[in-house]
Amino acid sequence: MSYVIIGNSVAAVGAIEAIRQIDKEVPITVISDEPYSVYSRPLISEYLAGQVTEDMMGYRNPDFYEKNRVITKLGKKVIAIDPPKKSLKLSDGEEVAYGKLLIATGGMPFIPPMKGLDKGKIFTFIKMDDAKKIDALVPELRHVVVIGAGLIGLKAAESLHHRGVKVTVVELANRVMATVLDIEAGRIVQDALEKAGINIITENTVDEMLGDGEANAVKLKDGQTIDCDAVIVAIGVIPNAAFAKESGIAVNRGIVTDNHMRTNLPGIYAAGDVTEGPDYLNGGNRVMPIWPNAYIQGKIAGFNMAGVGREFAGGLAVNSIELFGVPVVTAGLSNIDSDDLEVLTRIKDGNYRKVVLRGSTIVGTVFVGAIDRAGLITGLIRDQIDVSSMRDRLLEDDFGYIDFPVELRKKRLGVVR
Repeated sequence: MSYVIIGNSVAAVGAIEAIRQIDKEVPITVISDEPYSVYSRPLISEYLAGQVTEDMMGYRNPDFYEKNRVITKLGKKVIAIDPPKKSLKLSDGEEVAYGKLLIATGGMPFIPPMKGLDKGKIFTFIKMDDAKKIDALVPELRHVVVIGAGLIGLKAAESLHHRGVKVTVVELANRVMATVLDIEAGRIVQDALEKAGINIITENTVDEMLGDGEANAVKLKDGQTIDCDAVIVAIGVIPNAAFAKESGIAVNRGIVTDNHMRTNLPGIYAAGDVTEGPDYLNGGNRVMPIWPNAYIQGKIAGFNMAGVGREFAGGLAVNSIELFGVPVVTAGLSNIDSDDLEVLTRIKDGNYRKVVLRGSTIVGTVFVGAIDRAGLITGLIRDQIDVSSMRDRLLEDDFGYIDFPVELRKKRLGVVR
């Protein structure tokens, strides 16, 4: 029997560490289409900004694979899974047998149909190679168009701005970070971006890439044309699951798993951004491409692969980002309208706080600017604490453990004076 993991990011790390807690001997093989040792993908924006070097991006020490007795096949792509034979076929023709298999292939860029996508100097921005390709061109870049004002697109825009490149961001919605921020929070963030010099165009989109061989302009839906030296498509990320579906593994938006991270096929598990896993706030399954959730799911999968039953309680969507000195934290149902939800908001000194309640529990939050209390609120969401006795204090600057009921303080702090 052997363990095989497809993918080499944070979910794979979680699985390896869990397996080795239980099973010290059975071989583990990691296969990845990237040639790099495991690295922190959120740092690719800092790499492009020139703030970190490649050797600073490792997610684990260089001896991680050796210490955990992991065989790596890096720079190789799995093109097919044969569940009856319990084997994988790689792009170079090699076949790899497995006893237990984990699919942790993460996400891939969502690129909608646009004319001219076959031109040069059109990039995505989710992997190390993406950052390297853009970085190599920075000396000749004067103006870059970024399509999409989500977290990925805005970090790419900020990174290029730090390198002296003019950036225009084009967003279909009426504000930046529209999936997690409401209009007021989005306005604060957009103001900071524009003040720094980023050009933001909302309620518009790119219809066509223009240029002879390489993109040197984009044509927007309203007919406007913007000259540029390169384009970054950062509209979103979708699960990298197509090859799994072809093998008979159940895929909806992502690979469908139970709370043990098992797929519908015996001996095959999935974890991380490729999955559609349990959401404990809304129930049911959803795609939740969040770095900490991927690690937890990987650990749960690893324990179960090694024969120790562990369950995933469900994911919580938490995002933390800083743009031009403005920190933003969102968690849970931060931007959903529903009759069963109550929204509390406060704007003070350019800072924004929002708490979303379902009955007596918090199910979502947004902090923009002063975020020092965001961790407390997020903890209350995770634990689904009854906040009835402290709801009037939730948005205050000095909200803290002193506002918690005595029994909850005892549990959190271990002592109450």
